[in-house]
Order: sequence, then C-alpha cells, then structure tokens
Amino acid sequence: MPAKKGTGLLMVWCDVPEDREDEFNRWYNEEHIAEILTVPGVLDAARYEAVKGGPKHLACYELESPSAVLGDGFTKRTKSKWSETMGPTLIGQNFFNPLYQMIFPDSVSGEMENSGMAPALQIGRMNIPVERTEEWNQWYNSTFVPNFETVPGCIRGRRFKTVRGEDPLYSVVYEFENENVSQTPEWEAQL
Repeated sequence: MPAKKGTGLLMVWCDVPEDREDEFNRWYNEEHIAEILTVPGVLDAARYEAVKGGPKHLACYELESPSAVLGDGFTKRTKSKWSETMGPTLIGQNFFNPLYQMIFPDSVSGEMENSGMAPALQIGRMNIPVERTEEWNQWYNSTFVPNFETVPGCIRGRRFKTVRGEDPLYSVVYEFENENVSQTPEWEAQL
C-alpha cells in the first residue's frame, strides 16, 4: 500500500467570493485535487471548511517531504483551462499557503504512514521567542501534544515547522474523528 503521510505538509487557506464559491468547489473537487495528486511525492489530500475562525477553505496536502512541492513536478505540471481561471491564487482572498516540515513525532510510524485524511482538523499556529525554543519544543512534544492525544476522538497530534510561507514558524495539527472533539470536557480538561 502506498504511503499516505510523510514528513511534509502543504496547507492552502483562502476565502472565496460568495458568487464564485460553487464553481470554486466544483473545480477543486472535480479537477484540482486529482491534478495535484499526480505530482511525485504528493501522497494524499483533503479539503476542509472552518467551523470557527477562518479563512473558510483549507486544502491539506500530505507530502513525502517538503521537497515534493519545491521541484519542477509541482510548478511545471500541466494545468487545464479551468485551472488557468480558477483557484485560490486567482480568486481567493485571505490566501496563504505555508509549507511545513514535521518536527514531532520524530519520524512517520507505519500506522501513521498508512492512515488516510482525518475527517476534521484543529490547527494551532504560533511563534516562540528564540531563547525559549528548546524548552518550549521539549514541553510541547513530551507533555502538551501527548496529553491531547488521550482525548477520545483525537486520532493524533503532529507538529510542524514552516519551511516556506508566512509566520508563525510553528504549527500543531490535531486530527479528529469529528469536529466536536475540541468541544468535549475531556479536551477542555487538557487546557
């Protein structure tokens, strides 16, 4: 079975004008995701809509490593006429697309590598003062994320460092069985 997760992650966020949203969703679902999945090193993909916060639209691409989208395979892929007139860089607002390298866990386990896209995500993005980075990362990796992973419905937590894109430098991605996991007393007890 081909791997579905690696050490890279590309996230594409945007809002879309209401009058273009139906076409945008059709383009993404019927064409664009399949197009991106043909790029070597792109392992899996899913789209999500924010239930709170924003931007509203998020496309998440699991990558063998960040280099999957830095090479010619990604930038020189063949695009359809529809892709030349549609997409987050063309019609999106509040667009940003950070590229990440996984920093926690240290490696991709067989179980993680073979797991598909989660039904829901919760994402935190943060900067850390340089003088606190080592201490913060140690605590976050050894205590904070593992505590949240014990919450029923939390599939896993992974941490990433931005390789390309906007601040903040660090992100945490919790994979959930449903969008209500972070609303439970068990989740709240970890805060």
